Amino acid sequence: MTSPEPTPDAKTDPPGSPAARAPGAADLVITGCTALVHDEREQIRFVEDATIVVRGGRIETITSDPADLLSAGPADAVHIDARGQVAMPGLVNCHTHTPMVTLRGIAEDLPLDEWFNDVVWPIESNLQERDIELGARLACAEMIRGGVTCFADHYFSMDTVAAVTAESGLRANLGQAFFSSQGAEGRERSLDFALRHRDTAGGRITTSLAPHAPYTVDDADLAATAGLAREHGLLVHLHAAENRDQTDASLARHGRTPVEILAGAGLLDTDLLIAHGTGIVERDLPVLARATGRIGVASAPRGYLKFAWPTTTPVRALRELGIPVGLATDGAASNNSLDVWESMALTALAQKFTEGDPRRLTSRQALHHATLQSARAVGLGERIGSLAPGRRADIVLVDLSGPHTQPVHDLAATLVHSARSGDVRTTIVDGRILMRDRELLTVDVPAVVREMNERMPALTDRAHGRRIQEYDT
Repeated sequence: MTSPEPTPDAKTDPPGSPAARAPGAADLVITGCTALVHDEREQIRFVEDATIVVRGGRIETITSDPADLLSAGPADAVHIDARGQVAMPGLVNCHTHTPMVTLRGIAEDLPLDEWFNDVVWPIESNLQERDIELGARLACAEMIRGGVTCFADHYFSMDTVAAVTAESGLRANLGQAFFSSQGAEGRERSLDFALRHRDTAGGRITTSLAPHAPYTVDDADLAATAGLAREHGLLVHLHAAENRDQTDASLARHGRTPVEILAGAGLLDTDLLIAHGTGIVERDLPVLARATGRIGVASAPRGYLKFAWPTTTPVRALRELGIPVGLATDGAASNNSLDVWESMALTALAQKFTEGDPRRLTSRQALHHATLQSARAVGLGERIGSLAPGRRADIVLVDLSGPHTQPVHDLAATLVHSARSGDVRTTIVDGRILMRDRELLTVDVPAVVREMNERMPALTDRAHGRRIQEYDT
């Protein structure tokens, strides 16, 4: 068993904690819950009055048979009475930029080019390591409180983000972003980070190569990235076809869509996570269908609504190709929150609206995107995303006793359209409790917020006129 990461104020695990118990002892027993599981056809179903036993960071048993309870673990296991709560796989934030919580609300009501060029990229040129650290800490706290147990991050200074992630107890896929304007050094730093941090934090941190986008990374760098991904068995995480304007601009300049550029560079033959994809058009679908790699798409609908983009991620078309669409928030500078619960509801609503059909997306389909499809999109479909024996114990407990979730006629619909991130009572990653009864156990939020606010004047100063990049698709 891999011991949990120590909390900031503790050097060793206290007696009776999962890490301190003898090998083979049950780490955790959750009783009395309603468990969201997937059947052999991957359909969502619910097991009433379930008991979940966790050993060594993995789910050992899920049962509702009273006879099985006799072997549900010794008396010194951590027991959680979850009567009245739903146990479900932890949510996955499939694309975000955690340190950007420092810019929450600073660039409002702007089109994307002004958002980047006039506010965000000038401020990001001021970022110091401490800003990155504080932003990542606050982001981890927000996600833990919102039932997110895993996230895919694509940003700068990722050594710092990796350290914070390990300390917080969360699971993550992390990539060091780069632009072609940085020369070969940017790509080399991205590879170096990915190789040094792969499978660290007891296996909770996996890594990716992270070219920014086809409009900031040239064809030669994209092709080199594809070669490195194949050589080292790494996921590639990038922005592509973010919106229809980018697709139109790419066609006008290059005669190819962003997806066709990725195909030409060989990236569709690697494991690839595409952020957004609202600019994926009809001619892209056969290109994606011919892909030999494992492709996933991350959809963050709140940002698309804020930027008034005319389209959203084409979930149905991608589903028909067998491409998993995971849920995401993007960074809090554009989305204002890291609330994947909200992304789940908005994804369902946006698909009903764009398809003109209230039968798409159903609540059960939305829960599938929030769980198994999100896990697959970030390359972790064999480890997380469902509650089943052998899976890592990434579990959240959701309290549905509030007036806004009662009565419950359709449990799936209640979870998607009535429940909120604040209804998450307990968050567990690898069998380690990161939040219990709404009490955060791994991040000191007041201390982070105090220091962050002290640093705001220097961070937000744009008088220098610098920016890290030019947005020009």
